[in-house]
Amino acid sequence: QVQLVESGGGLVQAGDSLRLSCAASGRTFSSSGMGWFRQAPGKEREFVAAIGWSGSSTYYAGSVKGRFTISRDKAKNTAYLQMNSLKPEDTAVYYCAARVGVGLSTLQYEYNYWGQGTQVTVSS
Repeated sequence: QVQLVESGGGLVQAGDSLRLSCAASGRTFSSSGMGWFRQAPGKEREFVAAIGWSGSSTYYAGSVKGRFTISRDKAKNTAYLQMNSLKPEDTAVYYCAARVGVGLSTLQYEYNYWGQGTQVTVSS
């Protein structure tokens, strides 16, 4: 059974940092693109960041570019999202996703596996 488990969420103040982790089990995702999405209360889930299979290609939503960094550790079958200079508008449930394809994608329907989400709350 394939599982993606996010961790690292929490309640922080504006300007603080958090690092989210996404641990995969059940299969290796070393040849898969991975991504992070988020869903704020009352809003649709949106793309945050994506990384290709090699880790050398990344892409970010405009709202987080320059503040968030996506990375991966193939040996640990884990992806990360380093979030700096957090803002109240970053408050959301953050989801990790993995796709069968090797490239990165911003499109939710191109991801085959999803985690259960981790809450990030940023107070002003």
